[in-house]
Amino acid sequence: MRLRSDIWVSAYLRRCVVEGAHAVLRKRGAPEAGAIFVKIDRLDGTVALYGPAPQSVWEAGEAAFARRFVPFDLGAAPDGATAETRLKREAAFDPDLWIVEVEDRAGRHFLDLVPSGDPL
Repeated sequence: MRLRSDIWVSAYLRRCVVEGAHAVLRKRGAPEAGAIFVKIDRLDGTVALYGPAPQSVWEAGEAAFARRFVPFDLGAAPDGATAETRLKREAAFDPDLWIVEVEDRAGRHFLDLVPSGDPL
C-alpha cells in the first residue's frame, strides 16, 4: 500500500519550502490515491513537467510508500502553455489528479525519478 496522495503532497510542499523553492498546490485531487503532477517553473519562460511513473517500471521490493516520477516531453521550447495543455489533457482523463507548481530558478524538482531513457 502506497502513502496517501494528500500526505505525500503535504510533505513535498514542506520539502520545497525547506529547500528555498516556492511551491503551491494548484489542484487538490483524490486524497487516497490521486495521481500527482508537478510543474517546475524556472522563472525564465521555461518549465518542466513530471508525472507518475508507470507501475511497470517499479523495482521488485521497492518501498511501499515510494512515489516515482518521469519527466514529460514538452518539445523543443518547453513553455508554460505547452505544460498547461498537457495538464488539461491529463485532467480530462483523470479528474482526481493533483497539480503542484514549483518556482525555482535552478529547476530543482526534489522528486524520485525513474532511471530512464525517453521522457513521456
